[in-house]
Amino acid sequence: MKILLIYPYPLYDRSQEEDIKPVPIGVYYIGAVLKENHYDVEVLNWYNMHKTPQKIAEVLLEKKPDIIGFSILNANRWGGIEIAQIAKEINPHVKVVFGGVAATFLWKHFLKHFPQIDFVVIGEGEYAFLNLVKSIEKGNYRNTKNIKGIAFRKKRTIVKTKPAQVIQNLDELPIPAKYFEYQHVVFSRGCPWKCTFCGSPRFWGGKIRFHSPKNFVSHIELLYNKGITFFYVSDDNFTINKNKVIEICKTIIDKDLRIVWVAISRVSYIDEKILYWMRKAGCTQISYGIESGSEKIRDLLNKEVKTVQVKNAFALTHKYGIIARAYFIYGSPEESWETIQATIDLINQIKPLICVLYILEIYPGTKLYLDFQKRSNVTDDIWLKRMEGICYFETDPNLSQESVFAFGQRLRTELYKNINHFVESVNLIEKEELYEMHSDFLSRLGMTFSHGDYSKIEAIKDKDNIAEKLFNKSLTYYPNHRAYLGLGLIKQNRKEFEGAIKILSKGVELFPESEELNLCLGISYMNMRDFRSALSYLLKLQDSKKASYYIEQCHKELGD
Repeated sequence: MKILLIYPYPLYDRSQEEDIKPVPIGVYYIGAVLKENHYDVEVLNWYNMHKTPQKIAEVLLEKKPDIIGFSILNANRWGGIEIAQIAKEINPHVKVVFGGVAATFLWKHFLKHFPQIDFVVIGEGEYAFLNLVKSIEKGNYRNTKNIKGIAFRKKRTIVKTKPAQVIQNLDELPIPAKYFEYQHVVFSRGCPWKCTFCGSPRFWGGKIRFHSPKNFVSHIELLYNKGITFFYVSDDNFTINKNKVIEICKTIIDKDLRIVWVAISRVSYIDEKILYWMRKAGCTQISYGIESGSEKIRDLLNKEVKTVQVKNAFALTHKYGIIARAYFIYGSPEESWETIQATIDLINQIKPLICVLYILEIYPGTKLYLDFQKRSNVTDDIWLKRMEGICYFETDPNLSQESVFAFGQRLRTELYKNINHFVESVNLIEKEELYEMHSDFLSRLGMTFSHGDYSKIEAIKDKDNIAEKLFNKSLTYYPNHRAYLGLGLIKQNRKEFEGAIKILSKGVELFPESEELNLCLGISYMNMRDFRSALSYLLKLQDSKKASYYIEQCHKELGD
């Protein structure tokens, strides 16, 4: 029996694909459980398959699946519906199963309106899906009603079975890295908080469960041994259990896993000790959901975060050389220019090095959605419209699209105007054992301005000067490959080739195996028309596709 687990494409493209690109880790856990039970299963990341739609039928014809499971978020539900329709046209007997967050909250909606969907898995899906697969394999549909955690059609009636039992011991699940490769990992499931805009409280029941630190590090180690060195720790609140996190960090260090990773935390679960160990273990960024500078709005969103906690978390995070990333929502209930100014004031106080701004949207499974349904007397049939979410301002007569867009423009303008001051305010802790990491932190931040996201934003002024200061400051702490490269590239762009050669030569002396430094140095010599010297560095890279063009040009100039 052939099983495909597909992560479909969203309704709209993102300017930053990382928002929608990764397959949810739950899909890999389901795949691992199926593998352990000797099923032939593949995970297909089709987040961008809509760009080459003809390949959908081609792949389905090639793979010949008996069962297709779809990981459904609100954003990609139409992609799942469209792929399911194509699958049914190719093979009417293929069984289509929807699961995931949106499927959990809209199970009746999907089964009522879309005949191409045969089953929905509700909530935590590993064992519900496995039991369903076994039932389909046996063709024993009489017992389907006894499978917990699913919904399906029986003649003209939609049936929902009893809820599946929660997996109390997450370590009993097989580690998906035995079978798959990915970068997003989780230490826990669930969240004890009850933010009104989030579906987590209903999906996980307001509780949190953990893997053991040993299991979590083993998970990372398996992926590390496959060559993966950068990780996203996707927990809603990674630092909620301080002792467990410190144990994880110490184990990563003891095992000498040379990894880089980013995490998510609440500002109330941060202190100097946990930040120290996270940085030592390779953490470079922590994202914090702040939502608003107005405590009134945070209370309306049931965020339960105090301004003093926000200020403390950002100051400490930056102190330990970890980028503090702030999430803010605007267009919330009772939003006004006064509350937007409160957000601007807070941004200027906490000085986030990265700030992500979103318009508040309403999704199924959230308290905001339930309140909207009560106010407007709408049903889940509203999701028959081709939309990903409902902007809150569309449901509130006191807010308009024009005003909310103006709020966002003001927030971004103020952020970009002051970002250079935020960078200059960073005051790293004077611990010599962290100097190498401080150097890494500053060089990463420098690259954000010279070649990363900030380099593309015209509203940010003097980006190269900001980057140059950061690279130079980086080198006051410790020799850093990225800092030498960044300085060399800046000088190249300014056509200061002698200066580029000087700084890059020092970098190559310290990092002789670096392809980037040797290539950059070779190009600088080419610009000085010293092709012999250029070749002395470029020929180290004869197997590099990037270098081959420049090697050829040098030989032409020399008449070789």
